[in-house]
Amino acid sequence: AVELVESGGGSVQAGGSLRVSCAVLGGSYRSSCMGWFRQAPGKEREGVAAIYIGNTYYADSVKGRFTISIDNAKNTMYLQMNSLKPEDTAVYYCAAGCAQHHSSWALLPRMYNYWGQGTQVTVSS
Repeated sequence: AVELVESGGGSVQAGGSLRVSCAVLGGSYRSSCMGWFRQAPGKEREGVAAIYIGNTYYADSVKGRFTISIDNAKNTMYLQMNSLKPEDTAVYYCAAGCAQHHSSWALLPRMYNYWGQGTQVTVSS
């Protein structure tokens, strides 16, 4: 079974940086689609960044500030978050496994089969 484990969340002041990680456990699993999502209290889960067949996708709200990457040797995906804003506060989830193959779905939760448990990111003003 594929298990995704996030780490690296925490608290930071506005303008600061954090890097969250997603370790893929359970063997050398490779997926053509992996992504990061976030969910703030009272809001729906939204796509933040994704990699689909080697192409990267970002939500407009994070373009130029967040960078998604994968280290295949470590079976780990990262989300580097710079210039953080209070509105970036949320639980961040990683996802993997293509439920469908549509590039336009890369930032949609229904694209993914596997999910991590989430890590809290809090940005104070």
